[in-house]
Amino acid sequence: MLPVSEAFGPVTQGEGPHAGRRCYFIRLGGCNLSCGYGGGWECDSGYTWDSRRYDLRKELTATDPDSLVGQVEANTMVVITGGEPLIHQRNDSWATLLRELSRNGNEIHVETNGTIIPDAITETFVAHFSVSPKFMATHKPGQNPLLADWSASLRHHRAMLKFVVTCPDDIDAAVVYATKFGWPLWRVWVMPEGTTAEKLLDGFDVIVERAAKLGVNVSQRLHVLAYGNKRGV
Repeated sequence: MLPVSEAFGPVTQGEGPHAGRRCYFIRLGGCNLSCGYGGGWECDSGYTWDSRRYDLRKELTATDPDSLVGQVEANTMVVITGGEPLIHQRNDSWATLLRELSRNGNEIHVETNGTIIPDAITETFVAHFSVSPKFMATHKPGQNPLLADWSASLRHHRAMLKFVVTCPDDIDAAVVYATKFGWPLWRVWVMPEGTTAEKLLDGFDVIVERAAKLGVNVSQRLHVLAYGNKRGV
């Protein structure tokens, strides 16, 4: 069984290099970080882990992998997100979910904060990793938001870094950070922070210009532009 916050689709992937593609989402509960703890930027999916603000007994449902696979269409892209989905790698249900999705013909993507290295099973079945570092956020004492040592093969071929930025200086910091951990800049995307279309578009031209100058890619948040700050879209 896996703790599931929501499973929905078909929808459109709104972010990163696969933006615009038709897909299904499976959102798992639990996280090894606590973005926004003590102030600053707050996690936009806090309902998957933050017991201070949400009743997780109501937010999360223990669900078997077969039930999850039955909710997605065969031969489509499936994005597993969270929370932090890779904390479930030691759960037998995680491996079962990946195997069954693969048998179903699904192209599996995982969204992660990058602090946990994919194990052999995960690396076998996952086609794409969207890694969103949280080093700019505050966390509980003792939590380490720094990137784990991802293999060169994943960094160059099946994984990408995605940074939420509020200004051009944040893009500079993202480039320094990516370079420090050995990620090629052509595998780096930046996207504006915001939960409304007005916020996302305000100053977006400046972000685009700085990103192009520094050699990284830009993404919008298509689902927010289309629907606003809604869950399940």
